[in-house]
Order: sequence, then structure tokens, then C-alpha cells
Amino acid sequence: MIRALYDWTMASAAHPRALWVLAIVSFAESSVFPIPPDVLMIPMIIATPRRAWLIAAVCTIASVLGALLGYAIGAFAFATIGHPVLELLGKADRIPAFQAYFAEWGPWAVLVAGVTPFPYKAMTILSGAASLSLPVFILSSIVARGLRFFLVAGLLRAFGAPIRDFIERRLGLVFTVFMVCLIGGFVLLRYL
Repeated sequence: MIRALYDWTMASAAHPRALWVLAIVSFAESSVFPIPPDVLMIPMIIATPRRAWLIAAVCTIASVLGALLGYAIGAFAFATIGHPVLELLGKADRIPAFQAYFAEWGPWAVLVAGVTPFPYKAMTILSGAASLSLPVFILSSIVARGLRFFLVAGLLRAFGAPIRDFIERRLGLVFTVFMVCLIGGFVLLRYL
């Protein structure tokens, strides 16, 4: 079953419409969607390494556009949409602490959240709610998301073939480690 899922993922990653799906996921992830675009981006680059830079660019552009939606949610619909999204992420109880941190570190907070596994959508919504300067927010988002996605793309382009061989030879182990990391990441994010 894992082999069939892996084969389907790799075939889907090479599909002509895969970039559109990646763009939609990247856009949504920056504002409301809980799954990071890396889940699609990594197999896409492994399946078609020659398109690594294009894939990273699509991911970055869509993510920054989605971040603008998150910013708008925070600025204009915090009570109706932003707060419920933060509750869903388990971050609503930390809003006062975020606001204090945000008041002091603003653009740096966006940069850190854009590169790390911290839920970026929480930072985009809080940026709008805190009225962070929109040009500063956009610039911070471009730098952070570009750094994150182009770094992953560069590493996979350079080392993709050995990584793909390793994954295909040890698929069961890779799947188990991935699931442990995924579940551990969600548990860790709950406490951040």
C-alpha cells in the first residue's frame, strides 16, 4: 500500500497541473490551510529536478499572495475569521503574548515564522491584526518564504537523485520516520 501511494504521489508530482495544485496549497497555507506546501513541493522536485527553481518560485509567489489574504483577515475580519483560525491552531490563548512580542519584533517575527515550522498563517493573521506596515510585511514575507522554498529546492536539486534512491530502497523506514516527525511536529506546535 505504501509503495502504491508513493508511486501515485510521484506520478502526480510530474503531472502538468501539479504546479496549479501547489500554488493553491501554498496560497491557502499562508492564510488558513493547515498542511504546508512542502508535502507537494518535495515530491515534485524529486520527480522533476530540472524544474526545481520554477517550483520554488510558484510556491513563493503563491505563499506571499496567500499571506496577503492572511494579513487582510487579521486587519478586517479578526473576530469572525482570524480568531477562530488561531483557535483551531491552538494559538488563541497566546494572542496577548504574540501581540507584545510582535510589537517589539514585527518584521523579524514574520521572517522567523516564514522560515521555520511555526504556523505561518498565525503570523500573517497577527500581522494584519497588529497593523504591521504592509510594505514591511510584504518584503519580510518575500524574503522568508523565498529563502525557505529556494533553499529546499536547491538542496533537492543538488541531492535529489540519491535522496530518491534512498527513499525507494527504504520506503517503509522513510514512511515511519515521516509519520513520527509529522505527529511530533503537530505535538510540538501545540506547545509553541
